Amino acid sequence: MSNGEDFKAELDRLRSENEALKKTSAKGLTLKVSEKGGVSVYGLGRFPVTLYKEQWAKLLDMSEEIRAFIKANESWAKLLDMSEEIRAFIKANESKLKAKESAQSTQS
Repeated sequence: MSNGEDFKAELDRLRSENEALKKTSAKGLTLKVSEKGGVSVYGLGRFPVTLYKEQWAKLLDMSEEIRAFIKANESWAKLLDMSEEIRAFIKANESKLKAKESAQSTQS
């Protein structure tokens, strides 16, 4: 095979792999068994959540308590979400804020 054919074959392979990944993510959550025997849930966030069978059983047995806890603490969760937005805003505008502080200290 020439380099051009190798490149095209690799490109085709990556395209099909990409399509398969898109279909998986469209489904939402996926489960896999890890090398060490844990059960991993993919699709909740950036990283999988992996627990062993006994840990999943304990967690699932607590599902009603977890739902009640989340409901009781919804206002805190909203505040935490807002704090993340505030941090992101500050980080995005950090240079402007520093310049403004610098200008104010120069005037004093």
